[in-house]
Amino acid sequence: MSEENRKYRLDHQPPLFQVDSIFLDFDLQEEGTNVSSNIVFRRDGGEKCDLVLDGEEMELSSISINEQELSADDYSINETSLTIPSTHLPDGTDTFTLQSKVLIHPEDNSALSGLYKSGSMFCTQCEAEGFRRITYFLDRPDVMTKYQVRVEGELEKYPVLLSNGNLMESGEVEGGESNRHFAIWEDPFKKPCYLFALVAGDLGSIHDTYTTGSGKEIKLGFYSEHPNVDKLDHALTSLKNAMRWDEETFGLECDLDMYNVVAVGDFNMGAMENKGLNIFNTACVLAHPQTSTDRDYSLVEGVIGHEYFHNWTGNRVTCKNWFQLTLKEGLTVYRDSRFSADMTDHVTKRIEDVKILRARQFPEDSGPTAHPIRPDSYLAMDNFYTLTVYEKGCEVIRMYQKLLGIDGFRKGMDLYFERHDGQAVTCDDFRSAMADANGRDLTQFELWYSQAGTPVLTVTDSYDETTKTFTLTLTQSLPTTPNQPGDEKKAQHIPIEICYFDGESGEELISPTLVELTEMTQEFSYENVSKKGVLSINRGFTAPIILEYERSPQELSTLLRVDDDGFNKWEYSQILATQCLMKIMVKGEDVESASSLFVEPLNEILTQTRAFVMDGVGDVNLSATAYCISLPDEITLSEEYVRANGGSGLDPTFIHTSRSSMKKFISGRFRNEFLEMYQKLQEEESAEYEYSSSAVGRRMLKNTCLGYLCSIEGDDELNQLAFDHFRNSKGMTDKLAGLNCLLSKEGENTKSALESFYQEAEGDELMVDKWFSIQAMSADTPNFEQVVQELFDHPAMTLNNPNRVRALLARFAIGNPSQFHSDSGWGYQLVGEKVQALDEINPQMASRIVQCFAQWKKCKPNLGELQRSELQRLSQIEGLSKNTKEMVDTCLGEEEEKTEEEKKED
Repeated sequence: MSEENRKYRLDHQPPLFQVDSIFLDFDLQEEGTNVSSNIVFRRDGGEKCDLVLDGEEMELSSISINEQELSADDYSINETSLTIPSTHLPDGTDTFTLQSKVLIHPEDNSALSGLYKSGSMFCTQCEAEGFRRITYFLDRPDVMTKYQVRVEGELEKYPVLLSNGNLMESGEVEGGESNRHFAIWEDPFKKPCYLFALVAGDLGSIHDTYTTGSGKEIKLGFYSEHPNVDKLDHALTSLKNAMRWDEETFGLECDLDMYNVVAVGDFNMGAMENKGLNIFNTACVLAHPQTSTDRDYSLVEGVIGHEYFHNWTGNRVTCKNWFQLTLKEGLTVYRDSRFSADMTDHVTKRIEDVKILRARQFPEDSGPTAHPIRPDSYLAMDNFYTLTVYEKGCEVIRMYQKLLGIDGFRKGMDLYFERHDGQAVTCDDFRSAMADANGRDLTQFELWYSQAGTPVLTVTDSYDETTKTFTLTLTQSLPTTPNQPGDEKKAQHIPIEICYFDGESGEELISPTLVELTEMTQEFSYENVSKKGVLSINRGFTAPIILEYERSPQELSTLLRVDDDGFNKWEYSQILATQCLMKIMVKGEDVESASSLFVEPLNEILTQTRAFVMDGVGDVNLSATAYCISLPDEITLSEEYVRANGGSGLDPTFIHTSRSSMKKFISGRFRNEFLEMYQKLQEEESAEYEYSSSAVGRRMLKNTCLGYLCSIEGDDELNQLAFDHFRNSKGMTDKLAGLNCLLSKEGENTKSALESFYQEAEGDELMVDKWFSIQAMSADTPNFEQVVQELFDHPAMTLNNPNRVRALLARFAIGNPSQFHSDSGWGYQLVGEKVQALDEINPQMASRIVQCFAQWKKCKPNLGELQRSELQRLSQIEGLSKNTKEMVDTCLGEEEEKTEEEKKED
């Protein structure tokens, strides 16, 4: 892989020029759009130097400085930049105005970066480096300026013209072409160009206002294509909740007069926090009871919150360079996670966050794509919008909060904004604010930003009956990751919350305590502990680590009963289930014998839950219980299996078969309990959809019971139950649950359900995505290879739409490991072919799909070799984009042995 364009964090230099102001004028046309810019540059100290501006995929029509037109000899242009030599810049002043006019082609921009067309709508995506496709500019986050934007378009086709900030003027264009109008927008705040946004289209909308605590009234507008307007209400409510929550929790008030959100059908990301004009993937803003699941409602609430919270953590204070991406993303994921937990249920939200971390980020951390949350180098910046930067970055912020306490964390946030409002800063600036506000030395904590990989924490403990002393010994080990040998890594600062319980009474023998591990091995002693108990550790998942702690099934069962930490109760159930599955997969025990470890605690959980469901006895969190009685997912099990198998030998089909056999055993053992609770919960389902913690919990438990029941083979009554559940469902959550159960069975019911679901979609693109997605992820569908091939040939399938790509290609390659990793290798070949085709259309999406091959070295030999061959084939394709090429070569691991200095020498 060519390294000449690789960028390094340590090479970052401040810009040689700043921008005092920019005016942009867009003349939107069906074939080619003219963009005129008027930019006031200021030399930022130092000697006179060349002006080098970023620019791609555009045709320069004219360029002048201080209204003096430049000749072709006065500048040079290549594929990525425009350079004006210092000799052609004005003498005697450090400030000058550059005027330019370029022609761009949004209608042909399938990469969906910069200005592009989504259906009949114009829209933008400028993060990370899309603005350089709009006009020549210093496309970097530490160049911040005020924007004024004029947008002109045909009135009939584009009645809505939006950009950042406040609407200053609008009207019909006089003279020239008839039936055209314009709007002028002005953003009162300085911002980097990645936050620039423009939308033009024939859109429907809903509007409301929000009054802040100080009495300021903010106009809220949500826009979408006309058929989707009735799906915007939940997003609007979520935004108002987020605004109120941020004021109450962090004292952060919205600083805008207008706040607009637009739903876009073609979008590479989930959403974008452009100042005052958030652009959202339709999947993250539209919600309706008949077309959206509980998870969809939760997603919309969380992403709406996330993008709003960026208004302060990302917009008011932004990143000095893209290496600092986790500064805004990790922090804002943490903020949206706390918001969602406060809006719903803290225990369930924590379980869901950790499930994502373990299933997706831990594998990333243990493979060739591992990188620190603050990367040291990149070739294609888009490739670093990863689970590590976002989700692990969030966990690092959560550890600050654990170390400093809620009040201490708030003090740190207050100081951070006091020091850096309106600036582009670094992760170190955030850490310094946290440390200084609380009088803490957090120097060692910086290693979480620079060392990749998931720390492994080995736990041993003992109790001395004579001295009444409990002793806890913690040892951290840090894995080898690309360019970072494990034995060269330094001990990290790891906060771990513990509690010590009497296994009989549940009394706290040692109250909840935060242990701070700062050495490779540390011993912690607690005196005056009255008796030997059981240890609850890493409560609430205090730190993103892998815990190695030998505990018997009896100890885990005891903790399930006495521990008051809801997250850890789920954790114990998953450890017990994993122990059973490891006996099946690693030791070859029969299913009934191995599963016995899980049966007794499961029986106790189901007994308590049944009493609550049937008779209202007790107080049970049904969402958390549904997670507790579910088996660990196959990707998480894969990581455990590989660790138990010495780091290799992964066989996803074998893991799926083993997990399925245990699920069937449990289903048969507790058939009556599952059926009783299912029927009761189904009877009580309200006619009107309700999105609340209790309603979501009841549906989750009901559908978990249904999933268990439908895994029992040869039971016609239960097969019919799934079809009736699908047919009689009152909302999308139940409908998809029923359809998912039917997909493993052949027959008319399955065929009828699939056909009716697609017909019911009636062109609703998000419903069609669900139709593709659920089939792509069904591991037990008969003749699956043929089904997937037919789905790719379906008229509704297109590689041009990112949501459709995610629904079929990504769900198959990443979300259905047992089918993707078929021994024949047909899945690898199919995905490789689609990646090659997709790279020519949308390199960002193609590079993300490539990551499904990242675990090839862990797989059993024949699977690993087949994946490596496909990666090598892709690597040799001439003209492969830098996004996909970098990811392919990273997955191959061919660069692992080179140091960063050697790469720079290349």
